[in-house]
Amino acid sequence: MQAIVEQFRNQVLAAVEAGTPLRVRGGGSKDWYGNAAMDPAAPGALLDTRAYTGVVDYEPTELVITVRCGTPLAEVEALLAANGQMLAFEPPRLGAGSTIGGVVASGLAGPRRASAGGVRDFVLGAKLMDGKGEVLNFGGQVMKNVAGYDVSRLLAGSMGTLGLILEVSLKVLPLPVCEAALRFELGEIDALRRLNEWAGQPLPLSASCWHRGVLTLRLSGAEAAVRAALARMDGARVPDGEAAAFWASLRDQSHGHFNGGALWRLSVPPAASSIILKGEQLIEWGGAQRWLKVDAAPTADTAQDVRRTVAAAGGHATLFRADDKRAGAFHPPASAVAKINQRLKQAFDPAGIFNPGRM
Repeated sequence: MQAIVEQFRNQVLAAVEAGTPLRVRGGGSKDWYGNAAMDPAAPGALLDTRAYTGVVDYEPTELVITVRCGTPLAEVEALLAANGQMLAFEPPRLGAGSTIGGVVASGLAGPRRASAGGVRDFVLGAKLMDGKGEVLNFGGQVMKNVAGYDVSRLLAGSMGTLGLILEVSLKVLPLPVCEAALRFELGEIDALRRLNEWAGQPLPLSASCWHRGVLTLRLSGAEAAVRAALARMDGARVPDGEAAAFWASLRDQSHGHFNGGALWRLSVPPAASSIILKGEQLIEWGGAQRWLKVDAAPTADTAQDVRRTVAAAGGHATLFRADDKRAGAFHPPASAVAKINQRLKQAFDPAGIFNPGRM
């Protein structure tokens, strides 16, 4: 594997010398996410991470796994499941080629994120190749090791713009002993009110989804806790097989709501009232994540309207999927945050070769 690292280093140094960009890419399952990776007139060279694969270290009793960037997500999840464990942030399987490097670089999480935490909450350590071809180590392989912890977490959602993630150590959790799902017929405002009420109660809620007048909840945990919650809540029980398929469709975004039209990802405070926008919404994470689907292609003006409305509610909006992203995929950061991002980029990638423009 060291020979592959040397190949990566040579490719990075050659790109720096030539002043040409690199497209850091694993399985390509999230090529569409974010802004266009490159200037179409100068696409740059592909840095394919898939050869750098394999589990570096995994001891189930320690609840930590260290994996190389090109390792398929499916392979990691199968290994964890065989030991009764999981990646608790439920990374979406957006394609058969999804890799762990892409999971961390994209920072995307599934239905369990609101109760378990996001990708960055589970990153304990990382090994990164920077824009000088140097290999940097951050964090560690134990949950109490906090040296460089914040730098490791910065890589989650960085879209490969800070460098090449070579390895990552992730905290894992046991699979729930018991799970059940309930459905309620509720309008959007009533559903949000109930979700916020339940959030303040000792209920084992692990996921929620409101769509087209139906609120679906997932309960996860000890059997006694799940049974007690089922007894006190008045929803209709969803058959286990149907429930598993439903949550998988949300995690992997194969649910019908994610098809067709342009898709906005709205991040707002869970207690935010119904946001008046033209389009159909699917609401997750107890109200904190709202997927807005619109038929018309976003323009600069309509994008500004969406972002202004969401910002007024205390959140931000990402143009998640669209054929035309000239309006910009990500909500413009505050000036202070933008300056910090620029300094980080300069520190890790002074020549600006890694995925320029992707964020």
